[in-house]
Amino acid sequence: MQKRLKNRINEQIKVNEVRLVSLPEGYTDGIYKIEEALKLAKEMELDLIELSSNANGTICKIMECSKFQYEMKKKERDAKKNQKSVQLKEIGLSPNIGEHDLETKVRKSKEFLKDGDKVKATMLFKGRTIAFKDRGELVMLKFADLLSEIGIPESLPKMEGKKMLFIIKPLSKK
Repeated sequence: MQKRLKNRINEQIKVNEVRLVSLPEGYTDGIYKIEEALKLAKEMELDLIELSSNANGTICKIMECSKFQYEMKKKERDAKKNQKSVQLKEIGLSPNIGEHDLETKVRKSKEFLKDGDKVKATMLFKGRTIAFKDRGELVMLKFADLLSEIGIPESLPKMEGKKMLFIIKPLSKK
């Protein structure tokens, strides 16, 4: 059973004229009536495949349907291979964090930024610590300053309920 193609083939193409491209030797690329194009494809024992349809006309190619599907799948795989997905890594801080603990969090964040990931620094205020928002903001700014050589904050720290957060993105490589 043949998988459903995104592109229309043979009799599925419902236009009067098509522009044929990449024809084999002995044939000229150009605009053909749909009947002529289908007849040409049948003579070659191949399929007429629609590549694109727009206001200027439909562009088609004569080739084997299975070969076309294979090429499209191959292009999709190659495109996925070349994609780099940026992940958001979260680091938790507190307003009363020790100096050594902060250095450890900075070291781990540097690893994330070097890998090209963004770092989301969050600070949860539990109980009465909500009264020390200013101390929490100072810790966040110090954290951002320690990472300034490898990353840059997207915005200033902001409060969301009992959480203070901000995101640091890696510096662009020149």
